[in-house]
Amino acid sequence: MYFTGLFTFVKTGIIGQSFTLGRKERLKSRKLIERVFREGKSFALYPLRVYYLPLEKGADPNHLAKTFRTSAAGYDGNGPVQRMKAMTPERLQAGFGASSRNFKKAVDRNRIKRLLREAYRLQKEALYKDLLEKDRRVALFFIYTGKELPGYATVYEKIGLTLQRLIKETGR
Repeated sequence: MYFTGLFTFVKTGIIGQSFTLGRKERLKSRKLIERVFREGKSFALYPLRVYYLPLEKGADPNHLAKTFRTSAAGYDGNGPVQRMKAMTPERLQAGFGASSRNFKKAVDRNRIKRLLREAYRLQKEALYKDLLEKDRRVALFFIYTGKELPGYATVYEKIGLTLQRLIKETGR
């Protein structure tokens, strides 16, 4: 432990962990989101409904390879040059939503999604480690189905319970 001004920093194993929710960890692909709802499984743990889709081993949810043009002009004389660009597949991608039927104001829906993202970001590590051990990949979508604005403690607790249930569900 060392002191700097008003803040005290403790060197523990927790500080070394990554508690980020990066761009590649978010479920952004419209096609994959549609697949999660169409082909995936779901369960409810009030006030959340969780849709999840176990993905093929080693496959990238965003179509592993994408093409792009190379060379300064983009042509090699015979036509466009295409090269495959390998993208790193993410083990766990998550999306978040709140119903506009229950929450008319976008401010309220955005707050709920922000609370969901924050609670998920802090607790996703257990699910990620489980998927890593089993060499599996999952796409998730959390929908808040409650009728009232939640508090952070409620959201944190429910996200934790849903992640524990997902560990059980994906282990089958």
